[in-house]
Amino acid sequence: MDLFSHTWTALRRAVAELPDEDFARPSGCTGWLVRDLVCHLVIDAQDVLITLVTPAGTPPTVNASTYWKVEDRPPTGEDPLDALTVRLAAAYEEPRLLKFHLDDVGSAAGRAAELADHGVRVSTRDEVLTVGDYLTAYVLEWTLHHLDLVAHLPDAAGPPAEGLARSRALLEEIAGAAFPASFTDRDALLVGTGRRAPTGEEKAELGEQAAKLPLFLG
Repeated sequence: MDLFSHTWTALRRAVAELPDEDFARPSGCTGWLVRDLVCHLVIDAQDVLITLVTPAGTPPTVNASTYWKVEDRPPTGEDPLDALTVRLAAAYEEPRLLKFHLDDVGSAAGRAAELADHGVRVSTRDEVLTVGDYLTAYVLEWTLHHLDLVAHLPDAAGPPAEGLARSRALLEEIAGAAFPASFTDRDALLVGTGRRAPTGEEKAELGEQAAKLPLFLG
């Protein structure tokens, strides 16, 4: 849970420090501007709040890695919820309003996570898992979206090293194989999730694993 808070705080701080003009730049999410991604983070924060107060009385059905579903194709930005996110983001008009809403709801989600009992079981997406596993799964969510946030913003602060390392380990669990040791944590996440194509050298190092990548997480 400390790592959840660390990565979530770093991501919200990075958003808060963005100049207004950066909100109109592209993000690392297909079809989304930075403002659309930030609006998605507001929805993510709401999901965290909802899940943490949705107790489950049945055994866990997933853990931190199996929580993630591997899709057979990348997102196109045309999903109805994705399209709604774009419209919601545009409705804010001024970046300061979007920053305020993320800080308001995001801070509440962070506090709720700090107060939560990590052994309690909760329900989300028709699955049951412990709070600890849920928050660990979200370390990957925050880290990947932090990479998306700064994809075209070279001056913006990137995700913390601890979050990158834990997210890489979690992605390796999902993939069922480790990435080559020569890959940085950042590159393992970018290549592993299809956020960028591997170079020829990286593809050679991946060997047979290259055919199983990327993993489109949903």
